[in-house]
Amino acid sequence: MDYHHHHHPPQSQLTQAKSSRQRYNNEWIFRDVPSDITIEVNGATFALHKFPLVSRCGRIRKLVADHRDNAVSKVELLSLPGGAETFELAAKFCYGINFEITSLNVAQLCCVSDYLEMTEKFSIHNLGSRANEYLDTVVTKNLEMSVEVLKQSENLLPLADDLKIITRCIDAIASKACVEQIASSFSRLEYSSSGRLHMSRQVKGESTDWWIKDLSVLRVDMYQRVMSAMKCRGVRPESIGESLMSYAEKELAGLYNLNGKKTDARGVSGHERVVVETIVSLLPVEKPVVPLSFLFGLLRAVVMLGCTGACRLDLERRIGSQLDLATLDDLLIPSLRHEDDTLFDVDAVHRILVNFSQQDDSDDDMEDGDGGDGSGFESDGPDSPSQTSLVKVSRLVDSYLAEIAPEMNLKLSKFIAVADSLPAHARTVHDGLYRSIDVYLKAHQNLSECDKKKLCKLIDFHKLSPEAGAHAAQNERLPLQSIVQVLYIEQLRLRNVLFCNYPDDSQKPPPNFQSWRINSGGLSAAMSPKDNYASLRRENRELKLELTRLRMRLNEFEKEHVCMKRSMEKSSSHNFMSSFSKKISKLNLFGLSSSSRGSSSPSRHSQRTESKVTVRTE
Repeated sequence: MDYHHHHHPPQSQLTQAKSSRQRYNNEWIFRDVPSDITIEVNGATFALHKFPLVSRCGRIRKLVADHRDNAVSKVELLSLPGGAETFELAAKFCYGINFEITSLNVAQLCCVSDYLEMTEKFSIHNLGSRANEYLDTVVTKNLEMSVEVLKQSENLLPLADDLKIITRCIDAIASKACVEQIASSFSRLEYSSSGRLHMSRQVKGESTDWWIKDLSVLRVDMYQRVMSAMKCRGVRPESIGESLMSYAEKELAGLYNLNGKKTDARGVSGHERVVVETIVSLLPVEKPVVPLSFLFGLLRAVVMLGCTGACRLDLERRIGSQLDLATLDDLLIPSLRHEDDTLFDVDAVHRILVNFSQQDDSDDDMEDGDGGDGSGFESDGPDSPSQTSLVKVSRLVDSYLAEIAPEMNLKLSKFIAVADSLPAHARTVHDGLYRSIDVYLKAHQNLSECDKKKLCKLIDFHKLSPEAGAHAAQNERLPLQSIVQVLYIEQLRLRNVLFCNYPDDSQKPPPNFQSWRINSGGLSAAMSPKDNYASLRRENRELKLELTRLRMRLNEFEKEHVCMKRSMEKSSSHNFMSSFSKKISKLNLFGLSSSSRGSSSPSRHSQRTESKVTVRTE
């Protein structure tokens, strides 16, 4: 031992250097035989013997043959896969020293055996065949071990790919995942009370795909290949989506909380951009396999990282296809362009709405094409799923508009584009749209009269509720023409109520109001702007007076109805009251009951008869 150290200083230097850098040492090397070859691997040197090495390593045999004249050869192995640790295992194999092949070193052993040409050509049962046998018979039978080998292969590219190590592991993982899901499905089969075989429901939040967390350790390029193989093998889309969410949570934790909360984005590199683009490309086409909030989180990350346009458009299309499930917070996507832009990304929301509208139109076209009578009305029915989603989205858009309306940098064209992105039949009530427009007018008081008119054209004043109509009639921020239109619609509404309650010709409004629409429907082009404005102001005052008169008459009729009801209750004759009630139900003087509000008007004779009865009961 001492002789070995004294007469072979390179070996002692190697032992000292390597012991300070790595845990292993050279005690397994023959010390009674002087070293005749020195191998250098990545800065580490091994004082070895030619005979054990050349008997199994074709590469070293060739190198030694080129240096036969030298008594002690020194060989430098550049770019040896696995480094010095893996070479030590290969050298041990050459010396006949036993060691254990595991999932942590089998990939390195396969690569180093190929690099050193440790094949059957130079020795039977060489390291290459031993390592590949372990890979095929042990590793590929176990999903966890296959994932571990893939992880170890990340630093062995492209050699690991050329040797089909990665392909074999990926195929094994995809196959095992399918088998696991099939076995899980069979385990959930049970017989019902009727004797039929059915599958029990899976408990919400309980995942049978235990391998999802295991795949999160892979590098993004390996993960992409595994997911693509799983999709081809038929792994459930829900499992794919769950795995994508788990991977995003791990890889993007330092960038963005995918539930919508910002985190510190300093130090962001291109790695996060690649991860986001990869996850988006792997999203299953089925919906909804991932929550909509996750898609919005990805979209925020896309905006923050400046991902490709194709990636962004793909996300916006996916979000648009299920926009009826979104919330207001989802749509508030921060804008990171420049300081004079809006706080939120309005353009992205507009594109999402366009995708939603186009998808809705395509759905309607398909339903029209498949419909039985071909009338095309069935898909637009108020109870159809399409109409329900439209109503939900219209309310969401109106809330979004009201939220972004106070922004001073929000251009009128963008506001109108978002408001007008839905079809006309989407909004059954225009109260929300009116509210958002009113907020915009209040925040942008410098708008011209022309711009105000453009904005108010979006509102269908016939679809305003009575409360919203009353507010609009007194809203000085609206253009004068819009106020006149609201007052006219309010007048028509009151007239309809009055005619329904008291349809006698003698009580009808004067004839001049019946032709109001003809007289005030449009302004003459020959009139000057000053005359037009004066005419509108005059009509505005007249409409307000008429509305006041109509409301007073309606209140009088309601009081008269209450008096009649009290007089009927005070009547002492039960038979008379019974007869009187029957007459009242036939006459239907006020028409205020819910069952007769839409019935035809009674005759004049009936009304006079009831008037006499009323006097008699008093």
